[in-house]
Amino acid sequence: MLNEGDLVLLLTEDNKKYLMEYKVGLKFSFHLGSIEFIENLKYGDILITSKGYKVFVLEPSNGEIMINVKRKTNIIYPREAGYIITHTNIKSGSRVIETGTGSGAMTILLSKIVGKEGKVYTFERREEHLKRAIENVKRAKAEHNVEFFLLDPSIEGYPVNNIDCAIIDVPEPWTLVKAVYNALKNSGFWVSISPTIEQVIQTVEELKNYNFLDIKTVELLEREILVRKGKTRPKETMIAHIGYLTIARKLV
Repeated sequence: MLNEGDLVLLLTEDNKKYLMEYKVGLKFSFHLGSIEFIENLKYGDILITSKGYKVFVLEPSNGEIMINVKRKTNIIYPREAGYIITHTNIKSGSRVIETGTGSGAMTILLSKIVGKEGKVYTFERREEHLKRAIENVKRAKAEHNVEFFLLDPSIEGYPVNNIDCAIIDVPEPWTLVKAVYNALKNSGFWVSISPTIEQVIQTVEELKNYNFLDIKTVELLEREILVRKGKTRPKETMIAHIGYLTIARKLV
């Protein structure tokens, strides 16, 4: 059974999705009518709208939670987030630095990946962004292993060390190379995301100055396919560019 405050994904018959918090008696109106959350609701249940349409109650994926955070900033999208997780050492029990908390989308995923034995240290220099991120992380019930800092590590450094991986999402990632180097354990990972090649070039040069190795920069593209009998083809629109990912390893 769902508990009050649990996140649910409502999927309509015409494939529209709505991420909601479960609360008994909560009414929700949309283009196919209205529904009301009943007691003892569980994932997999079907609700019927006031107009007779079916709405499927589903458990949201990590990506759906990330995309639907309340935000006024860009986020690291699920496709980039997945690449980061699989191409670094982040796992259950890891200690991870995140710089540029933003809206907390990546923070939520990191919290779920490192688990109860791990720790996420997230740093943001703008107070309004940090407040929104804290709200989003708590909404996702992912705050138990996250420590939030209102701090600019490029000036003050990191108050933590022996870190497995550092994820950098700020306009000037190269200014954090020294601080990250000091915080990472030997063989730990650097990850940064930048929208322009000029940022990447300056970052890679600074990484080389601090003896980071196995440096690689990639751009990820994702195109959805519309599968329909006799007329399957790519979808007309796509999010073509989010940013360039640069991954490297520290070597003492």
